[in-house]
Amino acid sequence: MHEMSIAAAVVDQVATAAAERGATGVAAVRLDVGELAGVVPRALDFCFSLACAGTVLEGALLITRSVPARARCEPCGTQWAPGLPPDLRCPGCGGARAELLTGRELQIREVEWAPGPLPVHG
Repeated sequence: MHEMSIAAAVVDQVATAAAERGATGVAAVRLDVGELAGVVPRALDFCFSLACAGTVLEGALLITRSVPARARCEPCGTQWAPGLPPDLRCPGCGGARAELLTGRELQIREVEWAPGPLPVHG
């Protein structure tokens, strides 16, 4: 299940950021997930809660936003939603030289820090 490795990587990145800013907790992590990223949102949510245990993220919510796939034909410039499984043949000219513009994302969009005072650095 690659969702566990994804969840662990997200937790590691956010925990590092929390330590750098002196945050004492994390309320939520917002994650962009492309529809072609091969991620099962429910499995990722479950794995995220497991990966957060015992960390500064314990109890944090994982809020995922699905990013729809978009493709563009290099020769004619037509853009379209390639669907699942992706059909990369251009609906405009029939060509097969498409570029995926979106849909493979897997990135942290925002972290909501838990309320509470941050330490003052002198």
